[in-house]
Amino acid sequence: MTARPPLPPFTPDTAAQKVRLAEDAWNSRDPDRVVLAYTEDTVWRNRAEFVHGRAQARAFLQRKWARELDYRLVKELWACAGDRIAVRFAYEWHDDSGQWFRSYGNENWAFDADGLMRHRFASINDLPIAPEARRFRWPLGRRPDDTPSLGELGL
Repeated sequence: MTARPPLPPFTPDTAAQKVRLAEDAWNSRDPDRVVLAYTEDTVWRNRAEFVHGRAQARAFLQRKWARELDYRLVKELWACAGDRIAVRFAYEWHDDSGQWFRSYGNENWAFDADGLMRHRFASINDLPIAPEARRFRWPLGRRPDDTPSLGELGL
């Protein structure tokens, strides 16, 4: 396996880089791309679902993005120390009936020496929103660099 810089131990700058790389991958909505940032034996808790290994992570992401349509995500570094990063995030999506949601949460990440994520623990809450309340309106894919941060958006 090839190393995935930046590598631990993280500084605030390298942790922020790692967070943006993760955000960019998840905004691609490509499960095959996303899982390459995780160890083969990665362990996740996402809401009440437990995922073990890349194959389960891939299947989880396929289900997620089949349900969470037009998904757009912003992640923000909260804290870092050694091989760990804490992130807060918000993302917007709609279901197949057209109902929009903003999902808010926090993640705790732990990495191996090669910069692959071994643990991802996510706590997430969903808020139904009206279409006019959406804040994330860039074209699908990578968030533009000039998009305001979560703090700047009041989120």
